[in-house]
Amino acid sequence: MNRSLILILVFMVLSALVAAEAIQLLDFGELVSALTLGEEVRVVAHYGECQLISGNDIKERAPDAVGGMVIDVFEYFAPQSIGNQEAFLVFSHSSLINYGGFIYNYVKFKVSEDNQVKITAQYANARDFNLEMDENFFSEINNGQNQGAIYFYK
Repeated sequence: MNRSLILILVFMVLSALVAAEAIQLLDFGELVSALTLGEEVRVVAHYGECQLISGNDIKERAPDAVGGMVIDVFEYFAPQSIGNQEAFLVFSHSSLINYGGFIYNYVKFKVSEDNQVKITAQYANARDFNLEMDENFFSEINNGQNQGAIYFYK
């Protein structure tokens, strides 16, 4: 093979990798399978389409916001592994942000075997760690045919 043909083939392969579309994971089983196989999985939450509970109050509307992250650390619990009736998966992330002052932004996802998702979002003061916001969002995994507000992609 000549050098220019090799370069063209390499360019084509790299272009195909870059252009590869994300594959939506449609349920808990696909999500757990992808993660336990070591695949990179991302979550995107459409908060405005979730049920919001702030403190003890059910809110009429959740903020029209979208958030996402790569799932890099997770824990899977099989049924009865810690007294739980059904399997579930948890993962979280925290970061220091400036939102009118420095605060820690913490988000935790709990995904249940029945495809239900609970997202806990908290803001903690960076100086004393007092909670400034504590909200829970509820939805389900979007399977392409339901109204679920939580999308997983690999």
